[in-house]
Amino acid sequence: MRWLLILCCAVVALPVAGVLGSWLVMDAAALQVLQHLAATVLPGYALQSLWLMLGVAAGVGVLGVATAVAVALFQFPGRTVWEWALLLPLAMPAYVLAYAYTDALQFSGPVQVGLRAAFGWQGALWPDVRSLQGAIALFVLCLYPYVYLLTRAALGERAVHMMEAARLLGASLPRRVRTVALPLARPAVMAGVALALMETLADYGVGSYFGLGTFTTGIYRAWLSMNDSNAAAQLASILLVVVAVLLAFERRAQNRMRYAATRSGALHAGEAQPVALRGASAAVATLVCAVPVLLGFLLPAGWLGVMLWREATTSEMGLPLARFGAWAWSSFRLAGLAAVAATLLALALGFALRQRGSRLDAVLALGARTLSLGYALPGAVVAVGILLPVAWVQARWPSLGASALFTGTVAGVLFAYLVRFSAVALQTVEAGYTRVPLSIDETSRMLGAGRWRLFGRVHLPLLHRSALAAVLLVFVDTMKELPATLVLRPFGSDTLAVVAYNLARDERLAEASLPSLAIVAVGLVPVVLLARTMVRAANATA
Repeated sequence: MRWLLILCCAVVALPVAGVLGSWLVMDAAALQVLQHLAATVLPGYALQSLWLMLGVAAGVGVLGVATAVAVALFQFPGRTVWEWALLLPLAMPAYVLAYAYTDALQFSGPVQVGLRAAFGWQGALWPDVRSLQGAIALFVLCLYPYVYLLTRAALGERAVHMMEAARLLGASLPRRVRTVALPLARPAVMAGVALALMETLADYGVGSYFGLGTFTTGIYRAWLSMNDSNAAAQLASILLVVVAVLLAFERRAQNRMRYAATRSGALHAGEAQPVALRGASAAVATLVCAVPVLLGFLLPAGWLGVMLWREATTSEMGLPLARFGAWAWSSFRLAGLAAVAATLLALALGFALRQRGSRLDAVLALGARTLSLGYALPGAVVAVGILLPVAWVQARWPSLGASALFTGTVAGVLFAYLVRFSAVALQTVEAGYTRVPLSIDETSRMLGAGRWRLFGRVHLPLLHRSALAAVLLVFVDTMKELPATLVLRPFGSDTLAVVAYNLARDERLAEASLPSLAIVAVGLVPVVLLARTMVRAANATA
């Protein structure tokens, strides 16, 4: 059993090996291409990616911390609503946000046309949304919840009672926030920013639609335009190194968060209450929470609904509802298969890692950790990492038919989804196992239960909620995934994400509203469940 799981982990890690292995074939031609890239486009990719990362890091840091501080440390009218409403932008993929704002705010869009007609203004009223600055703003609006969630949890656990102690010592409110609360939340902020940056680097939809020259869009250009798989793999390897650094940074921050929580675990936050705000202060706190929810979810979702209604009521062009059913079925089928496969793999790995006494445990643990890197890999890197080994095997052993198995097939798409999202399922299952005491295993063994009976009769009933959560999270992530699907999907089997991207690329934004809204609706499910969990936890603490 362990050997089989180790083999599964090795197969899932194959795309990483395929990308890094591109440096082993540095012949004269490959070196010449690399030098050409370094002299022409590579500095631009690096600079634009750097500016994008800096802008997103600053934006999500400020917005995430501001909203977390408002909700965790202060009491004001509507606080309980904003506490969960601030999670809503998680359901809005960045590329869907880009489609909505582009349609509404572009030069020929209804907002600028209406303002010019009403006030007699001429020319463009603001810079084009499709720019680096516009991309930064969109990423901030849909990714700040990463920082908000982690920072709010850190402040809720430790900051309230320590601010109360500082108040008794005579510190003013601004000083308590600046010198007590924010330093305690620094590891959480860094972890949230690292997660947001990994999502930013993994994006292809916004970068391609806005015409940005980032590493992710550069990988596709090298692969599809230059027809140079080795150059695409080398660009992907550079991006992989950056993502690995961010992942290490995020894990270090998470470890510091756990250490700080342990150190302050003897103190009870429930003994102190948030500071009550009145008047102008309460209005400012409400505004801080309302703006990101309005701009990051309510307004774009409402505008997508307007686009859909406008498209549905246009006499000369009706919505392709029959084709929409095919797109939805393709998305649900792929997402369902990937979610079930990833959860089954996670359950098997979680159970095997819980067992002790085998020499293979260390190897298996290392293999399981390689799955964690998969979620941090951009879809472009995964696609290149799959196609390169397949091409190498196909060139040497044509009779195996490796290309026919993984290129343009459901198997290739599912394999990419497993590489990217198995880590989500594994983390969820491992979190469930932390609530199952080891004494249960020991008692079951003393009663004569074997491994399979222990798993089926004891662990699985206790883990059913974690398993369902893993299926749901992987399903939603798969529904939103664009770049790997765009490259590996079978011909004529488009998903909702691919269809929305293709329609928006052809400037058919009204038609793109239907698949975009479907993606948002599916993404709302885990957000609602997470919000319910937060409300229950808050009520239990109270």
